[in-house]
Amino acid sequence: ALLAATALPAAAQRKSDAAPDKVTPVTVSARSIESFQRGLGDTKRFGRLEFRGGLVMTSPDARFGGFSGFVIAPDGRRFTAVSDEGNWLSGEITYAGKAPSGITNARMGPLLALNGRPLSRKRDADAEELALLSGTLSHGVALVAFERNHRLVRYPIVNGALGRPTGLIGLPPDSKRMTSNSGIEAVTVLRGGPFKDAILAFAEELKDADGHQIGWLLGKGAPKQIAIKEIGGFAFAGAAALEDGSVLLLERRFRITEGVKMRLRYLPVAELKPGHVIEGETLVSSDMSYEIDNMEAVAVHTAASGETVVTIVSDDNLNRFLQRNLLLQFTLH
Repeated sequence: ALLAATALPAAAQRKSDAAPDKVTPVTVSARSIESFQRGLGDTKRFGRLEFRGGLVMTSPDARFGGFSGFVIAPDGRRFTAVSDEGNWLSGEITYAGKAPSGITNARMGPLLALNGRPLSRKRDADAEELALLSGTLSHGVALVAFERNHRLVRYPIVNGALGRPTGLIGLPPDSKRMTSNSGIEAVTVLRGGPFKDAILAFAEELKDADGHQIGWLLGKGAPKQIAIKEIGGFAFAGAAALEDGSVLLLERRFRITEGVKMRLRYLPVAELKPGHVIEGETLVSSDMSYEIDNMEAVAVHTAASGETVVTIVSDDNLNRFLQRNLLLQFTLH
């Protein structure tokens, strides 16, 4: 089904009256997900993660879907996402108690090229990750990672919209080994620790001579290589920084015989350093018996109660018939 999804153009599934260069409101419907693992009823606890709730999101707009990067505001409501078709989405999450209940005030617009025009070619528009470099989701600077035409681009955020990019972040020489469809997939800005404010970036699948998956610390002096122990053939999909400098690393795996799998790893700040192979702690590993899809984005915020909340979002490849746009939230204990 996942293979078939890539063959079906979005235009054949949904229509949009929006001009390709305009920011327009989007109607988003959401159905609640009550249980993370099918058949377990009211079970909420999965190791250190506690399921708060989730949403299945749909929209009649043809642009809606394919979300591979996601950032959430400190209040857990406002968010911004980017899609692998070169669009951005902003909106607000509503809640029923602790559980997400809907999406409001949604709007979408195109990601722009350096010349200010919408990205038109797939090889230029394939956005795979979003991170907040500075400021807020109302007024700040965001980083968008693109694959195929590999680059890490700075975008100003003005009144909640991603504007004309202001420049690129230089990538290390090793990045030239990235293949077309396996570029930078997981990016976050460290919020604490010895490398605070550095950009942490991982390719989807790029290994060193010892078979470890690699990424880089960027933006504070020369690039520094980070090595992660490869476990079970998973690829990197997203990253989110915690307040102390630790990182959550989202991973995925797809096999025709088993479908899609998701894993979330915790990388403690004490291990996050060059010259050290990091294994981290597996917080959750799930397969098709759970409410997952092609999970590609992860974000973190602190609830008013002080709880650390993890949000994970899926990329439906713009195929609403075979895949779903999911938003899942957990408390990290």
